[in-house]
Amino acid sequence: MRGAAMYGPGDVRVEERDDPTIVEPTDAIIRLAATSVCGSDLWDWRGINPVTQPVPMGHEYAGVVEETGPGVRNIKPGQFVVGSFFASDGTCEICQAGYQSRCAHGEFVGAGGAQAQYLRVPLADGTLVATHGQPGADLLPSLVAASDVLGTGWFGAVAAEAGPGKTVAVVGDGAVGLLAVLAARQLGAERVIAMSRHEARQKLALEFGATDIVTERGDDGAARIKEMTGGYGAHSVIEAVGTQESMMQAVRSARPGGHVGYVGVAHGVELPGEELFYAEVHLLGGPAPVRRFLPDLIGLIENRAINPGKVFDLALPLNQAADGYRAMDERRAIKVLLQP
Repeated sequence: MRGAAMYGPGDVRVEERDDPTIVEPTDAIIRLAATSVCGSDLWDWRGINPVTQPVPMGHEYAGVVEETGPGVRNIKPGQFVVGSFFASDGTCEICQAGYQSRCAHGEFVGAGGAQAQYLRVPLADGTLVATHGQPGADLLPSLVAASDVLGTGWFGAVAAEAGPGKTVAVVGDGAVGLLAVLAARQLGAERVIAMSRHEARQKLALEFGATDIVTERGDDGAARIKEMTGGYGAHSVIEAVGTQESMMQAVRSARPGGHVGYVGVAHGVELPGEELFYAEVHLLGGPAPVRRFLPDLIGLIENRAINPGKVFDLALPLNQAADGYRAMDERRAIKVLLQP
């Protein structure tokens, strides 16, 4: 099969590699209908995460089950499925509490590289969710979004306790931040402030339900949020970048007693203890337990209640994966859909 691998900074190659096979009885093999480039993949592309050997890339996926191991009970060949980037058994105490991304027996699905034609998914019964029949082509981008960026934005909104009567600020205007805007509105937030300097992303944020746009960032951005909320700060803040500046902007934008949901993959983030102590805000975040939300998100997509696939503004064949990385790195694309 064909699959993308990262050889080093700025060096993604699509090459022939062995088809995946059943390794454990609980595995499934799926034929990918579509996959994508994630913003977190750019940490490798930019050399921030060291790459010392070729690494299969990709962890966002949707497709048709080709084969299952003898231990798989619920997922069947021929079903169209969406899965999380973390495999989870669904039965351990952590999964039962709703944190499947930290499953006691979990595995990173992306280790097999989802930017490919086929993918081995471990712990299939606890990881994959079948759609109601074969989805139309128009739903495919949204279903791929559900596997990570929508589920991650949704977790950010839930962790920040977005809801009726709340003012929500979203730090970050990538796909996760934009879909956090969508999630906050779906959860009933009264006011959603998108923090963005880019016109195309501002426009999409407004389509997804943002009520306000703030262009300032860092301490200036936090000050602007305080100004817009009578000096108090937002009830809920979603951090969707993963840098020191974005995390502190999120904490400083929240009111005392407020909630910060942080879902940007953290790089070099250090929280000052004394400031955090006196901020008196709630913090919850980390790798999103996408599997918790998948059944409901798939239902919303199938019913066309939401259209998260709008974050894909560039679609390319798999063989042009490197062009997709380049377009996202240069901010010429919000998110790239790859078609095997």
